[in-house]
Amino acid sequence: MTSFTLRHLGGPTSLITYAGVRLLTDPTFDEAGEYPIGNRVLVKTMGPVATAAEVGAVDAVLLSHDQHADNLDHGGRAYLETAPLTLTTASAAERLGGTAQALPNWSHVDLPGGVRVTGVPALHGPEGAEDKVGEVTGFLLSADGRPTVYVSGDNASLDRVRAIAGRYGPVPIAVLFAGAARTPLIDAYLTLESTAAAEAAELLQATDVVPLHFQGWGHFTQGPDTLTAAFEGKPARLHLLEPGQEVSLG
Repeated sequence: MTSFTLRHLGGPTSLITYAGVRLLTDPTFDEAGEYPIGNRVLVKTMGPVATAAEVGAVDAVLLSHDQHADNLDHGGRAYLETAPLTLTTASAAERLGGTAQALPNWSHVDLPGGVRVTGVPALHGPEGAEDKVGEVTGFLLSADGRPTVYVSGDNASLDRVRAIAGRYGPVPIAVLFAGAARTPLIDAYLTLESTAAAEAAELLQATDVVPLHFQGWGHFTQGPDTLTAAFEGKPARLHLLEPGQEVSLG
């Protein structure tokens, strides 16, 4: 029996089936367009490959944060109104209300079917960036007899990955947001760049890596080519999916 299936829907959005439980990461369902944030504009360059209706019902949404449109757009917000549970940061849960629930670092929620979702630390940029970029979180999925799965969210910190590996490693499957995002807000990467993604996989002792959030937005500075180069000769298998493609592991 396959333990883990991921269908890449574009950007940070994926439909995960893990031990029979359906999970949606960072829902974004809008067409391509512009999203002003203060004096900056985020540009979405690719529309979704599936509508919210086509995705259908899930058991929970894993939302790394709500404050940036590339992780939660208008269509994604509408989808949350139908979701039975959204696990996210404390600040996002307060802003969103409804079924949004805070999942503090190292705490967990047990879903039906024996799947445990644990909140893990993430940093959306360099040390000290929280005041500018806001709170974000990552997730760890575990179940008896199944490989543990790390979903990074918009994390740029290898120190955070190192802490996760120290508590829960090895983590066989890593879903890494890996577009090396940059904006005028901070002169640094806001998500993992490709060589850092490869190092994160080694820290976790991951056997399989599925990158997300490396295409479809104008503020990504790295993509498939740099990821392929960074993972060349590394022990982890890299699964580069085009939107709409699916991988099954475990």
